[in-house]
Amino acid sequence: MVRQSVLAGVLAFMALGQQTQKATEEASAAQQIPDAPRPQVGLPTLDTVRPGMGTTPTSNGDHPPADQQAPAQPAAPAVQQQQPDEGPPPDMGANAFKLVVRTNFVEVPFTVKDKKQQEVAGITWREVRVYENGQPQRITNFSVDPAPLSVAIVIDQSLTPDNMAKVNNSLAALQGAFAPYDEVAVYTYNNGPQKRTDFTAANSARLEYALNNSKSTGREVYMNMGGPLAQTTVINGRQFDPNTAPIRNSQAIELKVPKEVHTLNDAIFEAAKSLTTRERGRRRVIYVISDGKEYGSKVKTKEVVSYLLRHQISVFGTLVGDSSLPVLGFLDKIHLPYTMRDNVLPIYTSETGGNLDAEFRQRGIEQSFQKIFEEVRTQYLIGYYTHQPFIDGKYRTIDVRILRPDLTVIAKKGYYPSASDSRPVNTVTPDK
Repeated sequence: MVRQSVLAGVLAFMALGQQTQKATEEASAAQQIPDAPRPQVGLPTLDTVRPGMGTTPTSNGDHPPADQQAPAQPAAPAVQQQQPDEGPPPDMGANAFKLVVRTNFVEVPFTVKDKKQQEVAGITWREVRVYENGQPQRITNFSVDPAPLSVAIVIDQSLTPDNMAKVNNSLAALQGAFAPYDEVAVYTYNNGPQKRTDFTAANSARLEYALNNSKSTGREVYMNMGGPLAQTTVINGRQFDPNTAPIRNSQAIELKVPKEVHTLNDAIFEAAKSLTTRERGRRRVIYVISDGKEYGSKVKTKEVVSYLLRHQISVFGTLVGDSSLPVLGFLDKIHLPYTMRDNVLPIYTSETGGNLDAEFRQRGIEQSFQKIFEEVRTQYLIGYYTHQPFIDGKYRTIDVRILRPDLTVIAKKGYYPSASDSRPVNTVTPDK
C-alpha cells in the first residue's frame, strides 16, 4: 500500500511538471508576437506594406522601442551569417603578405673555342662575364649539363644535281647524331617550304621515313643563250614554228631563263613557328643543310632574325655546294643590290649564337652532322635577371667574355624581351 501511494505521488508530480512547462512555452511564444514591424535598412521595397504588418520606420532616425522590435531570425541562420574570421583563403597562405617582383630572366647558351677552333672544356662561372647594353650583369645560373634538343631540320632541294646527290647520300648518317631524348621535325624547300614530318622521337622509324622522303633530284642550271645558234626556225626575225621555239608556243627567238627561287627565309620561318610550341627546358635549334642562297621569300631576313631572338631559337647549319669553298664563300659576302644573295646563312648563325660548318665532300657532310650536334649539346648556359625595363620591346645587346686569353666566345649578339621570359624573382615579407 505504501509503494502504491508513493508511485501515485510521483506520477502526479510529473504530470504537474509537464503542465507547468507547457504553460511556460505558450507564454514565451505569446511574448514573441511583435506589435510593430521589423526595422529595415535603406529604402523600402514595394512589398513592405501589407495588412497587419504596419509600415517601415521613417528616414528621420525614429526607431521603434526595444520591446516592440521584430524578433530576430532563428538561431541557426544567425550563426551562419556571422561566421568567425578564418583569415585569408587557404590557397594564399603566407603569400598574402608577400610582394612579388617580376622581371625578365635571360638565358644565354654559348660555346668557347681556341685558336684551332677546338672546343674548350672546363670553364667555370667565375671566369665568365656577361654585359647587356654595356652594363655588367650578375650571373644567377650556370650549367654545363647536356640539354634535350628540339631540332627542326631544313633541307634545301634547290641544289644542283651533283650537290643534291651528296646531300641525299649523307642523310642516312643524320639520325645517328641525335640522342634518344631528342625530338626532330623535318622541312624541305624549293619554291616554297614543305613540312615532311612534325616533331617525333629522334630514333623513330617515322623520322627515318621522312628523311628518305626528303631526297630530291635537285634543280637543273640553265644559262641564257644568244646569237644565231640559239635560234631555231626563224624567218625575217620571227619565230616560224612555235613547236620548235625555245619556249613552246612562244614567239620568243631566244631562251630566257626565269629567275631562280630559293625560299630559305620562308623555310626557316616555318620551322621557327613550330619550335615555339615546344615546352620550356628544351634547347630550340634549327639545323639547315643548304648552299645559303636566298631569293623569292615572302619574309625578309631581318624579320626572321627578330622572330628567332624573341623565342630563343639558334640556327646551325652545314654549308654545301660552291658556297662551301673558301674563295667563293668569301665572295658571297659581297652582295650587290637587287640581286640574289648567294649565302645568307652566316647572318642567321652569327645573330642567334649558332655555328656553320662548310663541307664540299659527302664524307665531310656526314661528319658535320655529328660535329654540329655535339657542339650544340655541350654548350655552356648562363642566366641572369636583366636590369632593363620590363618588356620595352627594344633590342638589347649581349656580350659574353671569358677571363682567359686567346679564346673565342660564340653566343648570340642580343635579344628582344618577351612576356614568356617574365617570372617571379624576389619576395619581400613586411615586418609584423
